[in-house]
Amino acid sequence: FLYLGRGINFPTVLEGALKLKEISYIHAEAYAAGEMKHGPIALIDENMPIVFVSPRDQTYKKTCSNMEEVLTRRGKVLLVTDDARHDMADRADSLFVVPESIYELQPILSIVPLQLMAYYMANLLGTDVDQPRNLAKSVTVE
Repeated sequence: FLYLGRGINFPTVLEGALKLKEISYIHAEAYAAGEMKHGPIALIDENMPIVFVSPRDQTYKKTCSNMEEVLTRRGKVLLVTDDARHDMADRADSLFVVPESIYELQPILSIVPLQLMAYYMANLLGTDVDQPRNLAKSVTVE
């Protein structure tokens, strides 16, 4: 899985990829969508799911352009947005619509579908989401 987001949504995709790795043991990487051409694009084919977090904000048009590039390479687009009429909604393989909110709160709303996706993937694979393997509950710093 690749997770792509821009601006304040970049930390959201980082957390989404981390959750998928931690509880389902599926490899996932998150990138700033603007960096897609510097590595991640080489991985995109019909077997690669790409999760985009794309609310209607100042990064919208550039993120739509990234989605076009993924679709051109036959990648599978999973779209998290606050706009059911998103320009790419009809072309996405999966669409997750979150409520509209003020700009600063949008990442909090957008993380919920990513957490649920990780949870349901883990359940489908039969992993114990309550006790992920090799996950420490705290970090000790000396």
